[in-house]
Amino acid sequence: MQTRVGSVGSLEEGKDPVVTTRTSQSKTLPLRVIQLFGLFLTLCIAISIISIYTIRRFGIYSVVTTVKSNFVPCYEEPNSLDHWRKPPSNLLHSMSDKELLWRASFVPRIKKYPFIRLPKIAFMFLTKGPLPLSPLWERFLKGHEGLYSVYIHSLPSFNAEFPPSSVFYRRQIPSQVSEWGKMSMCDAERRLLANGLLDIYNEWFILLSESCIPLYNFSVIYHYIKKSKYSFIGAFDDPGPFGRGRYNGNMSPEVNVTQWRKGSQWFEINRKLAVNIVEDITYYPKFEQFCRPACYVDEHYFPTMLTIQASNLLANRSITWVDWSRGGAHPATFGRADITEEFFKRIFEGHQCRYNDQPSSVCFLFARKFAPSALEPLLQIAPRVLGF
Repeated sequence: MQTRVGSVGSLEEGKDPVVTTRTSQSKTLPLRVIQLFGLFLTLCIAISIISIYTIRRFGIYSVVTTVKSNFVPCYEEPNSLDHWRKPPSNLLHSMSDKELLWRASFVPRIKKYPFIRLPKIAFMFLTKGPLPLSPLWERFLKGHEGLYSVYIHSLPSFNAEFPPSSVFYRRQIPSQVSEWGKMSMCDAERRLLANGLLDIYNEWFILLSESCIPLYNFSVIYHYIKKSKYSFIGAFDDPGPFGRGRYNGNMSPEVNVTQWRKGSQWFEINRKLAVNIVEDITYYPKFEQFCRPACYVDEHYFPTMLTIQASNLLANRSITWVDWSRGGAHPATFGRADITEEFFKRIFEGHQCRYNDQPSSVCFLFARKFAPSALEPLLQIAPRVLGF
């Protein structure tokens, strides 16, 4: 009996530790939950602080903007007419000459434009470097925005420094070295024409040098060119040693001697003839190979080719006055002492030509060659003599 009692006592004593352990576990469990919750809360606070700092430091809008800027709707570019009619915003493109001439040769088959097109004159300056007479041209062009474009082909090493307000600001095109009397000179002229053709509003193209000046105000010149049925490029048959005497029989059959023409380098042509020049792959190889000094290609290539292709569109005269009276390989250059009213009277008077198949005494719109020293007297005399 004692043993049983003892056993029962032992069993009863054995129950106490079990009850104590369960009570201890029930107390420990809430403590661990509280610790885990505290750790989770700390982690959440840390993440929130990091997020707030990141947003303040980098900005959530910049992230959104970056994502949006990379998205271009697939329908926007091909279907937008602005893509074709707006002039290039930057003339310093990365196209090679081959790519440029190809792109510039695009011609719409439908002649009527589906938008209001105010035709412009492209003034193309072929120069080695600075434009010392630019202030005179600035005055000439002032107030006629939207009716003209300006393009400059210079030595690649030359960096023009015109202010943002200038009509010449950022008007340089990608250029290469050009040499007088060689095909590289015609390459430069084709480059100018091709860049001008990228602007669908350019209708007339005038080649000028840094020594050229306008002889009338902008309105007179614009309407003279606009109303003309012909383009102004010299293309005459010179039977002498400096004309046909430069012809090479290897240019046949593309060019025969009876088609050989000579003319001034300085021209004005319309858009159709400009396209003819930039797209040419027939006559270019012949002139490049067989017209080399003493055959001066810039005097023969364009006059001969355009006479063959579109002689009915040529006025067969230049509108740029030069003075060859002093003889030599180059025309006379005029400086400060030459700029008088009598000097310009000699340019304006005593000339006869044909304009739209009618006799005219207004034969020249531009003149050359003028030295940098002529700028100041030109600016002074321009309002009275030149009309601007």
